[in-house]
Amino acid sequence: MRLFRIIALATFTAIITTPAAADKYPSKNIKIIVSTSAGGITDLGARLIGAHMQAMTGETVVIDNRAGGGGNIALEACAKSPPDGYTLCFANTGNVVINPFLHKQLSYSPLTDLAPVAPLGTVPLFIVVNGNLPVKTLQDFIAYAKREKASYGSAGAGTTPHLAADDFARRARLDIVHVPYRGSTPATMAVLAGDVPMTFVSIGQHQGLVQQGKLKVLAIADTKRASYLPDVPTFEEQGFPGFLAGTWFALFAPAGTPQAIIDQINGHVRDFVQSPAAKKHFDTSFLAPMVMTAAEFGALVQADAAKWKKIVEESGIKQR
Repeated sequence: MRLFRIIALATFTAIITTPAAADKYPSKNIKIIVSTSAGGITDLGARLIGAHMQAMTGETVVIDNRAGGGGNIALEACAKSPPDGYTLCFANTGNVVINPFLHKQLSYSPLTDLAPVAPLGTVPLFIVVNGNLPVKTLQDFIAYAKREKASYGSAGAGTTPHLAADDFARRARLDIVHVPYRGSTPATMAVLAGDVPMTFVSIGQHQGLVQQGKLKVLAIADTKRASYLPDVPTFEEQGFPGFLAGTWFALFAPAGTPQAIIDQINGHVRDFVQSPAAKKHFDTSFLAPMVMTAAEFGALVQADAAKWKKIVEESGIKQR
């Protein structure tokens, strides 16, 4: 009987304290650890969400950029912080659902030690070639690559553009050489110089090169055409069903953070994503907004992890 009373009291206490903790949240500064250095979409996304949360809660939101280790430094710090909602982290697809399969020994698991809170938006990848290359369609490029034994550039081994290009090459049955560069910009410059004929990129800062005809866009790795490049067909339209590749940007919390707090933060992010202020930033960054509950986003993270794990394994990349 005494044991029953103890269990009942503990259960009752848990029920009444969790909402109470959420009701008082936040009552002090919130820190968002960012997986990249200042500048770029990941950093911008964190700052936009931070500013909105600060306006909504009245508490200061501090942005803490901790670049390095492919995002592992930032995410490990977040994962090992108290799960009280006062330390969050902002990361991207590669940090969370690709890194675990590229590294032999991480001292934390992004998939179990972090709780998905809310996505901000996603940027699809495009396959681009040198504007002077004698191809107009994806099938043209496949024929060219087989005939010329072509190569392709990427933002670096194990990056999303590399894995997407590798997956495409396997599906197209191309024997094509991978040339890694230190970032998307050097890879794009290599395409412009004719050092490699093709790479995968998000359009973003390269839109001007497309408009000038220096880069030719053959396909978008998304479910539909982009409003800013309506003439560019999807991979599916060109014979590659289900070929999707891109990068989402999202907020996470240490595992064990009370669900009521996660849901509260998720509400703030969803409100912002659907606001007119967000649309301006999304349009200039070529971001497609994502509106999801924490549970919906959590399901997407797990599905993406399974997808990218398979792609990494098929790529033959050795774990570091």
